[in-house]
Formats: sequence, C-alpha cells, structure tokens
Amino acid sequence: MAADRFSIRGQVALAIGGTSGIGRQIALGFAEAGATVAVASRNRDKVDRAVADIDAAGGTASGHTADVCDLAQIRDLVAAVVAEHGRIDILLNSQGTTVLRPAEEFTEEDYDLVLDTNLKSVFFCCQEVGRHMLERGSGSIINIASLSSYRGWSRSCLYSMSKWGVVSLTETLASEWGERGVRVNGIAPGFFMTDLNRERMSEERKRIAVERTPMARFGKLEELVGAAIYLASPAAQFVTGETIRVDGGYLARGI
Repeated sequence: MAADRFSIRGQVALAIGGTSGIGRQIALGFAEAGATVAVASRNRDKVDRAVADIDAAGGTASGHTADVCDLAQIRDLVAAVVAEHGRIDILLNSQGTTVLRPAEEFTEEDYDLVLDTNLKSVFFCCQEVGRHMLERGSGSIINIASLSSYRGWSRSCLYSMSKWGVVSLTETLASEWGERGVRVNGIAPGFFMTDLNRERMSEERKRIAVERTPMARFGKLEELVGAAIYLASPAAQFVTGETIRVDGGYLARGI
C-alpha cells in the first residue's frame, strides 16, 4: 500500500536535542508514527518530561542524558541506546544554540559554544551513529539546518557559519555513505517560535520575518514533522544529500 512507504512503525529513532523546540516536536511525531524514540539532552528534567509526554501520547520512549559536545559521552549514549533497543534506524540531530552580537564583538568563548554545539557535536554524532548504521547497511540521518545555511544574517555570524557547515556535512556524508546504505539529509526550518529564538528575536525582527515570508506567518512546530517522517521512511529511500526547506516560501521570494 502507498501508506506503507511512509511508515516508520517499529523503527528506533535517537533524537538528540529531542527535549525542546523542534527536536521535541519531531521526537513526538516519530513516536506517534510508531517509532520507538530515545530522547537525549543534557538536562535530566527535560529528558524526563519529554519521555512522559511521549508515554502520555501512547508512544514508546527512553530517556538519556548526555553532553554531545563531549565525544566520550556520545559514545556512551550510542552504546546505551543500542544496548536497550538493539539498533538505531534513525538519527535526528536537533541540538543547537546561538549568540547574537555584532561580528566584531564575538569572543572566543562564544565561538567555542556555538560551533561546538551546532557543528562539532553534529559531526561526531553522525560519525558514531554512522559507524553503527554502516555495519548494518542501513539508516537515515536527519540534521537540522537553518535558513542561515543559505543567507547572511546580521548579528548571527557564528550561528550562520555553523549551519552552513551542517548542510555541507550533510551533503558530504551522503556522498560518502550512500553506496553503503546510509542516507543523510537535512531540514532547514523557516521562522518558528521556539525557546531558542522567542526571546532573542526583537519585535522588529519578528515583524520583518513575517513580512518576507510568502505565507505571511510563523511556522507551527508540528509542520516540521511530515518532512522528518518522510526523510526517515522508505518513501525517501532514493533521497540523500538533500536539505528540505520548510520555510513558508521565505527563500523562494525575490522582490
């Protein structure tokens, strides 16, 4: 049946950063679609709440705490998920942070925080889970990119650098691993009100964002779930190296 092509029922998904914002919504979506979801972040309370929310929705989840900027903790996390669930079919990398400043004012500490969280950790999570998937000859990795992967953004130099890197990483791993059964894709969200940007975006910036979006509104987090399920499903078995822009038409608009 056609619907079976979009099914992820019975798969095991590791959702890193799956306790808040975009990652939490996609983790819930995976669970509602029948996947077993291992959610991971640094904050135990957030992990417990995310697992409780998935359980309450009738899904199956496990919770794990890890700082994925630490390679040893990535290895321990992956080993724990495989030990508990037997395998990892889907990896979602949705961890992220930002610091907003004029480019000339960023510090080395800012650089390390943003690049380590948004790019270094994504690479090493892809690497560690990728080894497991390559051994099995199958798997789907989904990295969360950004509109800033494609355009320059004032006061967001470090964030933009990291997210450009995520798209490049996605395409490079797809090229390298495609013949061995592992697909690597990305999602570039438009403007969604999450904990990361709700307070950090000025009202003026929010107004401009909506004005420049053809659909004339912010996205709803649940509107990202379909793209993630598609990329994880057999329907996308010939799709790799792509970053799907879920942005209400923002990047398509010209004058």
